[in-house]
Amino acid sequence: MKIQIVNVSVAQSAKVVAVLYTVISLPVLLIMALAGAFQGNLGVVLLAVVIAPLIYGAITFLFAGLGAWLYNAVARRVGGFEYSIKEMPDTRVQA
Repeated sequence: MKIQIVNVSVAQSAKVVAVLYTVISLPVLLIMALAGAFQGNLGVVLLAVVIAPLIYGAITFLFAGLGAWLYNAVARRVGGFEYSIKEMPDTRVQA
């Protein structure tokens, strides 16, 4: 069975991607904070721990929203992503 995604929620897509990317960025930001702490640079620590995640999340939200909006515009004209699905048997053990 083929299914086509013809519309995505712009705000919800942007929110999910922004949260995911912010969480994914945390290990890198923590490394930056540790490097700044070892060098005694409080500004780098503050940037890495507080400001960077907020800026990163906001910019990601904006660009993910733009991407979702563009997807909807393109999908209206040429169609959306297509994928095939197959129903799989339930293999969970039931008590």
